[in-house]
Amino acid sequence: MPLRRTITARHLTLLVSEGGIVLLALLAAMAVRFGPEVGTVLREPGQGLRMALVVSITQLSFYYTDLYEPQALNSRRELFIGLLKGMGIASIALALLYYVYPSLILGRGVFLLFVAIGLGVVVLWRVAYAAVLSSRGLSVRILLVGAGDLARKVYGESLTRRTLGFQVVGCLAADPAIAAATPEGLPPILGGFDEILRHGRRADVDRVVVAIAERRGKFPVRELLELRLSGCRVEDGCACYEQLAGRMLVEYLKPSDLIFSDGFSKRRLTVLLKRLVDFLASGVGMIVALPVWAVFPLLIKLDSPGPVFFRQERVGKGGRIFEVLKFRSMCQDAETSTGPVWAAEQDPRVTRVGSFIRKTRIDEIPQLISVFRGEMSFVGPRPERPFFVDQLAAQVPYYIERHSVRPGVTGLAQVKYSYGSTVEDALEKLRYDLYYIKRMGFWMDLSIIFETVKVVLFGKGR
Repeated sequence: MPLRRTITARHLTLLVSEGGIVLLALLAAMAVRFGPEVGTVLREPGQGLRMALVVSITQLSFYYTDLYEPQALNSRRELFIGLLKGMGIASIALALLYYVYPSLILGRGVFLLFVAIGLGVVVLWRVAYAAVLSSRGLSVRILLVGAGDLARKVYGESLTRRTLGFQVVGCLAADPAIAAATPEGLPPILGGFDEILRHGRRADVDRVVVAIAERRGKFPVRELLELRLSGCRVEDGCACYEQLAGRMLVEYLKPSDLIFSDGFSKRRLTVLLKRLVDFLASGVGMIVALPVWAVFPLLIKLDSPGPVFFRQERVGKGGRIFEVLKFRSMCQDAETSTGPVWAAEQDPRVTRVGSFIRKTRIDEIPQLISVFRGEMSFVGPRPERPFFVDQLAAQVPYYIERHSVRPGVTGLAQVKYSYGSTVEDALEKLRYDLYYIKRMGFWMDLSIIFETVKVVLFGKGR
């Protein structure tokens, strides 16, 4: 089974099973509160809907406190803090809902009991779930061929995302002389490339991952071919990292990796549906945002002199230049003395109102016009300025490939990475952009929109 499907199955298992656990905690709370009368209470009209609402809001709160991220189970302390936050958010959301719709209340005192029971039950469930997933029988055990930087990256991701169930048993080095002293950041070095067959056929190795960045004169073709023909699964290190981390290692990519890999398939129906959704949603969005159009231009004018809107050239699909429109968040003529510079997280050029509208993404609302016109999409790589595109294209490999799709108001790089103000930041964001382009589709767009809401609510990323 491909690694991507395994990750999806584990996430789905956690989500569904935890929904059952939360429901059991709610039933236990009701049993404690109502005692022998709980059966009568459960049979009341609409009670199933009320219970489903509590479970749904609780799990949604867990999602927005990152409890469904792969690394959420790595620390029990962080897990407990995350659960407290999640339960707190759920309590506030349900309190507001019950205030508006009192008929949805399950019963006085039920939710407080549910919070107390739920915290204990979910913590125990998560610890047990992590133990089961990391057990030897359910883990995929990997042997790394290579002991360089690529091997370090794959190994590091396997440790960060332990609950995905992948364990690196060791690695093999091109120079077996370094086996005596394992360098930092690597699993135990078991030997040299001449021992690939012996270690690859071990009972505790499920697959061999080739993590060799520089392969000229070092690639053990004969041994790996014999291992593959004997039935052992052999995978590329970049592909393994990509599936573990959810981003692509741009610096190790070769043109053939993009040409012959799965993905990057833009079916006509998918593209047409994406454009139709963009067109309809942007039209509705501009109407819904009418109060914003009425209030914030006035606040911007009162806060600082200058125009309400900020216009700037950006590079779109196919390298075409278009003008992006945003609510102005910086002081007027912010780049007059400096020329084009990257925005920073604590940018001194940002006004007081500008700071608020940037954190809440209100400054992005005028970009709905670009989405409506077809220059942008809701989801895609963020459009960059021509000045920086020229710079980055000369320094970052495959940077131009991000222009193969329409740029987006939000994107995978924006929800997974913070402000970028260096070439290194641009490289990191490109890793996410290429991963998105390779796998773009309805469900990925939907997940990015959900993540964007999380970013807006908690002020993460950009």
